[in-house]
Amino acid sequence: MDKTNGMLTVFFEEPFWVGVFERSEKGKLSAAKVIFGAEPKDREVFEFVLRYYYKLKFSPAVKVKTKQTADNPKRRQRNARKQLSTTGIGTKSQQVLKLMQEQMKTERRQLTKEQREAEKQRQFELKQQKRREKHKGH
Repeated sequence: MDKTNGMLTVFFEEPFWVGVFERSEKGKLSAAKVIFGAEPKDREVFEFVLRYYYKLKFSPAVKVKTKQTADNPKRRQRNARKQLSTTGIGTKSQQVLKLMQEQMKTERRQLTKEQREAEKQRQFELKQQKRREKHKGH
């Protein structure tokens, strides 16, 4: 049976509050970053997760090594307390978010290049049409 783990970390990154959603399944980690703006209350974060989690755009999955932990309830509680005490996002999450940012950057560059070439072609066609219209009189 495959396990899927999810984790949300909310922290202050000057000047906004940011949430990083981490999702690991089948030994692969993907992340999504959300900017909350003002400090979100627990209720607001919970509502956000319920309403928008499936609309989040997660980064491509990156293979990570996962540790097998015991299913002891006290150990799970201790690990949860330990995770709550740590602040910031993990380095793996940062790498995944950076990878996602790079991919979005290349997609955006390609899209703007295509738009620029289309506009150039449109201007050329317009110029050719004007030239033909001027030439019709003679």
